[in-house]
Amino acid sequence: MTKYVALLRGIGPGNPNMHGDALRGFFEQLGFKSVKPIISSGNVIFESPSKKVQELEALIERELPKELGFTSTAIIRSREQLQQIVDKDPFDGKEHSRELYLTVTFLKKAESESEIFNAWDTTSLKNARFMVELEKKFGKNITTRTWKTVARILKAME
Repeated sequence: MTKYVALLRGIGPGNPNMHGDALRGFFEQLGFKSVKPIISSGNVIFESPSKKVQELEALIERELPKELGFTSTAIIRSREQLQQIVDKDPFDGKEHSRELYLTVTFLKKAESESEIFNAWDTTSLKNARFMVELEKKFGKNITTRTWKTVARILKAME
């Protein structure tokens, strides 16, 4: 069994079908094991014997609207892949704060890279629309997490 995290795009706390219990039940219904939602922003840890990540992503995306009534892009990474990201230390030891927002944008279909690392100065107005700019460049098959969230997900996967 491989341990994965599904990073779901556009999950909001206002929709009860997007909460942890609903997502846990949905992933268990799909046959995944050791299902554990992390934080309320669409991060679901699970285990699967399959190594076919694209098929797992397609299954989740196809069944979400049928079972929970909403669509979402699903981007899956293994525990090993997240560990490699953290080990890279792309932010050179910088700390996430209100003034310096450290993010990882996960790309679904990547040609040469599968993550984009950004450090955003939140005190500057020109950086306020970074998500819009990322979508313009990479489309909507992306999802972004803070560096702190990536670390929390990895810790929960241990």
